[in-house]
Amino acid sequence: QVQLVESGGGLVQAGGSLRLSCAASGRTFGSSVMGWFRQAPGKEREFVTGINYSGGATYYSDSVKGRFTIFRDNAKNTVYLQMNSLKPEDTAVYYCAARPKKSSEYEYWGQGTQVTVSS
Repeated sequence: QVQLVESGGGLVQAGGSLRLSCAASGRTFGSSVMGWFRQAPGKEREFVTGINYSGGATYYSDSVKGRFTIFRDNAKNTVYLQMNSLKPEDTAVYYCAARPKKSSEYEYWGQGTQVTVSS
C-alpha cells in the first residue's frame, strides 16, 4: 500500500513558478514509476509527466515540455514537479500517482492540490 500526499499548490500569476511535492509512504516508492496528472474544470484528467524508479527517464506531455520538470528523491520518498513559465491553461487540480513495479496502471493516487494561474 502506498499513500501519497501532495503539497505546494496555490495561486500564481502567468509567467510565474511553483514547485509541487508528493510525499509517499510505503516501501514500494523506490521501485515505482511516479507520475503527475491534472484535471481542469469540465475536462478529463490528463497525464502531465512521469519518471521511472531511478529518475533516469522522464516523460512529458507536449503541453508542458520545456516548462515543467519532474524529479525524485528516493531517500526522502518524494517526487517533485517544478513548474515554470506557468500559463492560465495550466490551472487545474494536480494529482500525484504511483505505478508499482510490474503493474501497468497507476494504482495509487493523492488527494490533489489546486494550482491556479491568473492572467
